[in-house]
Amino acid sequence: MVSIKDIARRCGVSSATVSKALNDCSDISALTKKKVKAVADELGYFPNSNAKALKTNKTNTVGVIYSNRLGNGLRHPYFSAVIQGFKEAVEDSGYDIIFIGARQEEKQLTYYEHCRHRNVEGVLVACADFYDKQIGEVLRSDLPSVVIDFFSRREYSVCSDNRQGMRDLLEYIYEMGHRRIGYIYGDTSLITTVRLDTFTETMKQLGVPIVLDYIKQGKYSEAEHAGELVKEMLDLYEPPTCIIMPDDISAFGGIKAAKKLGLRVPDDISFAGFDGVMTGQIIEPKLTTVSQNTAELGKRAADLLVSRIKGEEISELKKHTLIETHLIKGQTVARLTK
Repeated sequence: MVSIKDIARRCGVSSATVSKALNDCSDISALTKKKVKAVADELGYFPNSNAKALKTNKTNTVGVIYSNRLGNGLRHPYFSAVIQGFKEAVEDSGYDIIFIGARQEEKQLTYYEHCRHRNVEGVLVACADFYDKQIGEVLRSDLPSVVIDFFSRREYSVCSDNRQGMRDLLEYIYEMGHRRIGYIYGDTSLITTVRLDTFTETMKQLGVPIVLDYIKQGKYSEAEHAGELVKEMLDLYEPPTCIIMPDDISAFGGIKAAKKLGLRVPDDISFAGFDGVMTGQIIEPKLTTVSQNTAELGKRAADLLVSRIKGEEISELKKHTLIETHLIKGQTVARLTK
């Protein structure tokens, strides 16, 4: 590895002069800076990030806590897209990212201890149990943090406008003539509560009766379990004509279950998802769903975290950012005629 001493030897100057030149110090002439930098480029010199961190107390590194209970990690299409958007934006701001997890050394480190061990300057918390003690320790610490898909007055957060997304979807299904509407919602979480409350409110506003047998709790991104719940609904004496699923992956499971029963989608039974993953727009029929702007979610989370790291003033409005959703009408909701 090329060192400052190697550059100094080639340029015929001291190591201190090389260091100052590379850091654009004002007491070094422009000609010397140009010569030193040219030699550094020629030799393939890269500054030692650990040494730089010791001098500046900055590592230009942010952590990502991504705790996925489903076990599919970054294969999850929604969260992987959000984190990709976050990664691109923080890198544009000069930061690298590392993933923070349970680290086994002499002892098991908590998330917070791991953050301190890696000297991250801030942390993004996504797809996590926000009521977990370890997550709470991170969020209550002096470490700048931003959360995805969670809201509290204390935290800095970025979230899709789930309320508007559910309202737009349900109103569209109503406009298509459906009055027997089922909803399979996901695991208990703030996002689930917002969507379920909005479903109930909107159904009442539209004057559509809420049938308890049409409302079931499922799990996010578990196609097989979703299919079992769909079968239960379709076995009812008067089944729903349209079923809203907790997410697109669950919708794929529901559609598969209906087809196994010999039903056609959407001719015999309609489905709608939530997320807007790419696969849903490739399959036939294309999935009716609510698209979440994953790139914008990641970018806004990155911008907010960088602002916190730099100590910039953040208004209360920007502290909690809602990102607009977009209804994809697709082809899985049939138009019913009286």
